[in-house]
Formats: sequence, C-alpha cells, structure tokens
Amino acid sequence: MSVLLLSGRAWLCSAARGVFPCLWRGKCFCTGNERAEKNPTTPMLRHLVYKIKSTGPITVAEYMKEVLTNPAKGYYVYRDMLGEKGDFVTSPEISQIFGELLGIWFISEWMATGKSAAFQLVELGPGRGTLAGDILRVFNQLGSVLKNCDISIHLVEVSQKLSEIQAVTLTEEKVPLERNADSPVYMKGVSKTGIPVCWYRNLQDVPKGYSFYLAHEFFDVLPVHKFQKTPQGWREVLIDTDPQVSDKLRFVLAPCATPAEAFIHHDEKRDHVEVCPDAGVVIQELSQRIALTGGAALIADYGHDGTKTDTFRGFCGHKLHDVLIAPGMADLTADVDFSYLRRMAQGQVASLGPITQQTFLKNMGIDVRLKILADKSHEPSVREQLLQGYDMLMNPKKMGERFHFFALLPHQRLRGGSHQTEARPSRPSVAPVAGFADLAWR
Repeated sequence: MSVLLLSGRAWLCSAARGVFPCLWRGKCFCTGNERAEKNPTTPMLRHLVYKIKSTGPITVAEYMKEVLTNPAKGYYVYRDMLGEKGDFVTSPEISQIFGELLGIWFISEWMATGKSAAFQLVELGPGRGTLAGDILRVFNQLGSVLKNCDISIHLVEVSQKLSEIQAVTLTEEKVPLERNADSPVYMKGVSKTGIPVCWYRNLQDVPKGYSFYLAHEFFDVLPVHKFQKTPQGWREVLIDTDPQVSDKLRFVLAPCATPAEAFIHHDEKRDHVEVCPDAGVVIQELSQRIALTGGAALIADYGHDGTKTDTFRGFCGHKLHDVLIAPGMADLTADVDFSYLRRMAQGQVASLGPITQQTFLKNMGIDVRLKILADKSHEPSVREQLLQGYDMLMNPKKMGERFHFFALLPHQRLRGGSHQTEARPSRPSVAPVAGFADLAWR
C-alpha cells in the first residue's frame, strides 16, 4: 500500500445452481499510485471530501463504515450486490451443497449436545437468504429427527433492500409480514415450512437463549484500522484529500500514535497490520452468550491466522476495484484475522480452527453428497453445473484454501478443553465436532 506521511493533523433436491462467470471476493488488492482513468464524483465521495475538509483525515475504519453502512448513501443499505448482476458471488450462490452441509453441521451439534427442546438459528449478514433457505430445507427433510424441537430463525441485517429479498426467499407468501421500523424486531414472518423468522439490526437485540450462530462472509466487511510500523513506532494509516487534485482521496500516515493502536497485540511481528475492533465486540457477545446458554458459533470467511498484512480491497462488477475510487459504488473488504478473534473470545469459550473450506467440507461429506446429486440427475448440464460448483468450492486455487472455518463452543463440548483457549480439562464430549473431524452420526 502506498501512503504519504501526514505532516500535520432440498437436502434431497437434485437441482444444481448455476456457476456465475464472476469473481468471488478472494484476491488481495493493494491501492498504490495506479488510478482508474475515470474517477466519478459519487454522492459518497462528496460527503467524504466535505467531512475530511471539515474535521481532518479519517481512519480506514471510519471510511469503511461510511461507505458501506451510511444510512443515506451506504453501499449495503439500498442495493443487492450479490450474484451475477452484482459485484461478487458467495458460496451459497454457487452450490446448494454448501448450505446443506452447514445445515447438517447444526443438526450434528444439536444431537451431540443433548437434543435440546428448542434452539435459535441466528445468522449474521444473511445475504439474499440463500444460505438460510438451504439450511431450512435440510431441517425440513430431516424433520423426523427435529420433530420435537422448537426452532426459530433470527436474521441480523442492516440492509433494508436485502431484508426484503430475504423475506421473498424464506417466508410464506400467504402469511403477511409484520413490520415495525421502531422495534428491535423490525420485521417478522413465517418460513415456508412454518418456522418463525425475525429480523434485527443488531446482534444485541436477538433474545438470549440456546442458539446456533452463523456468520458467513460477515466479519470481512466490518471496518478495520490499518497500521504501519515506522522508525518512530506504529502509525495509523488514514485517508485524506489530495491537495493537488480536487475530489481525490489518498492514504497518509498519522504523525503520532492514535487511540486504536491499543488494539495491536504486544507481540506483533508484522510491519503492517489490520485490526477490527467491531469484530472483537461481536466475538465477545457471542462468547458470553454461548458460555451462558450453550450452543455454538460457526464462522466461515476468507482470512488468516495472524500472518497477512495489507488485505484491504474493493470489488465492483466482479472485478477488483481501487478502494479510494467512486466510494459507495463498490464493496470494501479485508481478510479476517482469526488469531484476533480467538484472543477476543478471552477464554470464555473454546475455539476450533481456522481450517480450510476444502478440509471442512470434505469432513462434512461433500463428496458423498455430490455423488448422490449427480446420480439423481439425468441432465448433463445439471451434472456439469454440480461439478463446476464443487470445483469452485474445493479447488485450493479457488475457494478451497482461501476460505476458512472457525467455531466457538462451550468448553465442556470438547474433550479436555481447547489448547487454543487454554481451557481447563472437562469431561469427554459426546461426539467429535463435525467438519473439524469426520462427520459421525450417533
């Protein structure tokens, strides 16, 4: 990254999903001196320029928060950015198998921990509802296993546009949606299989109780602070206007230490780091809930275990995009630092992973599921789509090793606790944790 020193201030459904000829958010892009020939002055750019000229350079975290979730102009607030016509594609949009296997994971954990009489499935950032829909289909097809369990779906979504799409995907058309913009539960509905579905803007508003939490490509869009090590110590990377060009943004270095420096680990060896305090807040909330009421959290995202440096990048129209060009018109993202998530759990729960998506899905039986679907299909085009989707999910050069799975569980769920969280020994678990070991039904 080029910066300047700032001198001043159906489980049995056989239909395959098409594989989009587009780019998933997986490759690193570092903004340097290269500039696109066209730099449109978007409403968000005008807002940011005015803000910076009024109050001074802003952090990358503040920039991401404004660009992505500003109530009036934010990228996520009023647009559908997923799929072939959007800016990127996610695993659930590529193959139904992905969501089906995650549905099996939650059922496996429910069974392994005593088959509670009720559980909440809470998804953070549910996209278009495709993943939740695939999971609900698994729950329905395995209804004989779950018949005595009271299940409810809770979706945490800040985008009004996406929540409407989720409702179309998940809910029964004959049952009118209940809406209350002033309530923490701003929308309610019933799924096509009769399960209640509720929408919230914040995780804190979701009722506490035995819950399974799902975060797929959620943490990567939370705002990060960026820091560069200099001879004078850590300096935060800020975003300023370019004095030479009107309505143009540039990276600069803060002239002295900033408060967010406190989030850098004292043993940090890298010379450039990205830290996401908002992710720490979410992890602490999840950890407290799981430690108190049980359940588990499954996190799937592209990231690293404290090894990468500059991963901040943009995506527009399935292409890598300069993060400082046309803000508000492109997605912004940064790789998840799983070592930071583990530290933020603060020993309240045990953690597993991160392990690669390829390993997790193979342990969950993706090869068996692919064969079942392929054998049931009599259309060569459908079989080809299944194979293409499998390759995208599993190929190490595509999503297979770029995406990782990470789990938070109560200490007592793991035999002997977790060495990663220095948990005290506990009684043996009922069964190994699926995905992180081979799936085993009991």
